[in-house]
Amino acid sequence: MSQGGGAAAGNGVSPGNVPVCYYGQAGRVPAALERRVRAAELFLRCAACGLAVLAAALLGADRQTRVFFSIEKEARYTDMQSLAFLVIANGIAACYSLLQGARCLVSILTGGVLISRPMAWAIFSCDQVMAYFTISAVAVAMEAAMIGKYGNTQFQWMKTCHLYKRFCAQAGGAVACAVAASLNMVGISLVSAFNLFRLYGSGKGRK
Repeated sequence: MSQGGGAAAGNGVSPGNVPVCYYGQAGRVPAALERRVRAAELFLRCAACGLAVLAAALLGADRQTRVFFSIEKEARYTDMQSLAFLVIANGIAACYSLLQGARCLVSILTGGVLISRPMAWAIFSCDQVMAYFTISAVAVAMEAAMIGKYGNTQFQWMKTCHLYKRFCAQAGGAVACAVAASLNMVGISLVSAFNLFRLYGSGKGRK
């Protein structure tokens, strides 16, 4: 006992002066790391919410009217199902990120710690679904954007962005925001995975 106490004193570390947060039966994380993880999660969720709202707003307000042989033709995001799907996906992602961000903020303010495995599994699963959902919507929208920009000679699909330059430019900005939002969702899924699997830390081999 004296040797252990001497080693702890020599290292300047003891159970009394190192704040830790406990998870499960044996897992523990330093309080400083816990604060960084919570701050990172809150930042990512707020960023994802803002970017998703911006992407949906840019596409929702995007329209341009051209006259062809005395016939007016208005280009809107609803003319392409891929863009409409992107608006819906970003709207759902924004609402989800807002709710989860509020949960993170309340947890930070109250000092609560996520120790419930079923709740951690639910958050992890929802984050994974939202990440895949937003990535798939972005992939479909980017494919449609490339066709609109360059066309497809094999299927005789004409490019249209040279006719609706402003519409395509704003849609491109919306897609870029959606890409950033989906990347934030991927980061959130990694954080939720960390929050989940640290609950299964084993105390075997520890003294």
